[in-house]
Amino acid sequence: MDLFAFLTLVGGLAIFLFGMNVMGDGLERCGGNKLKKILENVTQNPLKGILLGLGVTAIIQSSSATTVMVVGFVNSGIMKLSQSISIIMGANIGTTVTAWLLSLTGLESSNLFVQLLKPSSFSPVLAIIGISLMMFSKNSKKKDIGSVMIGFAVLITGMDMMSGAVSGLKDNEAFTSIFTLFSNPILGILTGAILTAIIQSSSASVGILQALSTTGSVTYSNAIPIILGQNIGTCITAILSAIGTTKNARRAAVVHLSFNVIGTVSFAVLFYTIKAFIDLPFISNSINAVGIAVIHTIFNVLATAIMLPFIKQLEKLACIIIPDNDVKEKKQLLDERLLLTPPVALSHAKNITVKMAHTSKSAIDASLGLIGNFDAKEAEKVNSYEDAADMYEDCLGDYLVKLCRESLNASDSREVSSLLHCIGDFERISDHAVNICDVARELDEKGIVFSDAAQKEIKVMCSALSEIISLTVDAFEHSDLKKAQLVEPLEETVDYLRAKLKEGHVARLKDGECTIETGFIFSDFLINCERVSDHCSNIAACMLETAHESFEMHGYLSRVKEGTQNDFNLQCEFYKKKYAL
Repeated sequence: MDLFAFLTLVGGLAIFLFGMNVMGDGLERCGGNKLKKILENVTQNPLKGILLGLGVTAIIQSSSATTVMVVGFVNSGIMKLSQSISIIMGANIGTTVTAWLLSLTGLESSNLFVQLLKPSSFSPVLAIIGISLMMFSKNSKKKDIGSVMIGFAVLITGMDMMSGAVSGLKDNEAFTSIFTLFSNPILGILTGAILTAIIQSSSASVGILQALSTTGSVTYSNAIPIILGQNIGTCITAILSAIGTTKNARRAAVVHLSFNVIGTVSFAVLFYTIKAFIDLPFISNSINAVGIAVIHTIFNVLATAIMLPFIKQLEKLACIIIPDNDVKEKKQLLDERLLLTPPVALSHAKNITVKMAHTSKSAIDASLGLIGNFDAKEAEKVNSYEDAADMYEDCLGDYLVKLCRESLNASDSREVSSLLHCIGDFERISDHAVNICDVARELDEKGIVFSDAAQKEIKVMCSALSEIISLTVDAFEHSDLKKAQLVEPLEETVDYLRAKLKEGHVARLKDGECTIETGFIFSDFLINCERVSDHCSNIAACMLETAHESFEMHGYLSRVKEGTQNDFNLQCEFYKKKYAL
């Protein structure tokens, strides 16, 4: 091989890896919502777990990325170690999809239909369609499909370049003699493991082997141990990602390594034992791309079938390798490993924001219960809720900003922006809960008691505020746009109640039923109630505008208050009657 052939080989590998990355990102964005739903169906059923891992890996075209995600889930505490094992097994099977796609490059026939199945025949057409979609389409979904097409075409171009670069080695005795070394199982396994560990992709290393197989110098005897080693080498990505994580997350990475090492040893012992007693005539035959895909699939399916009954034993082995200690660990709220798969990271961020929403709701509920019935322990709970909401805002804010830098489709990008808006509103709601708590504390410390009329009015306001926060959190948690549409009419009702309560206070002040000092405290309470309802309105409006692909919240609120939205005025009347003074 001369210098130019070597450069073509290396360049082909670079283009191959780039194409795989582009195609994987495109598939990820196209299947983002499906990927979210797939990963939300975490189950204790091992067979479903295997299908889950297989499906996710088929979508993102990387078992390493799937395993890194699993490590992130375990590290965040949203997945148990026992649940992760079957998913890791399924990921190993899912990675064979790429090998089968690449095996199509080896199709040889004069039949036109068979020729059209070859990627080199149709990839130029895909490239033309893909670049057209990316350049001229305004639809983000079509752009993502175009990205997948271009990625595949680039991948096949890289594969063809590697095959072309090594084609001249077909009759090279030195090259052929190198492959005779790989007939030694241990050397072959080590070679496959090291190569895969370096490029951190078993799909790519299998692709390289498939390219080399076009020379005709690679036999089944050479290829089998290399393929076995590739499955061990792919574990390096998960192991590196597990550095600095919780014990269970490190155990998940250990399970991945243990599964592949035990599977490789079992397969090797079984195969070479059979070979020692039974003549296998095909072993010295040249292997092609299809044969490599077959061996790769048989190994992963067989290894999974062998190890499936021993999931609990794999878990125990991981616990022995990574033992428990007396040091308490904190689960990471948001794991940055999930950023490798933005749709999953976004789904996780939404789940954490839902927890934040419930924390703010708890703060409001607890603070309202203190008005006229102050309790120091309950007041401390309100402050702890507010501290938790601050912590959520800091973590989510940093995480979502990092997520913005990732490759997102238009829908996910809007949802990230929406979450950034909403976490600010939820945090401010918890601040107002503390303010309401302070009002209750001041009433208690000064021994002030509101008049019966004022207490009745406050009770009505508390009921309305409790409903609007419950309605908002419920709508946000379940992405329920119908409930979100009810928030603004209720916010108008809270504004109406505040005005009516102020009128009542002024009347009582004139009649001497209350003092100026009481009035200030009463006014502080009303202001905080109104501000809470305003933030609820912002959250609901953000949800509705995101659904309509816009962030013009003020424009939306103006249209609503002008009564241009259907049934808005009727809903306002309903709430005003419900919370009549």
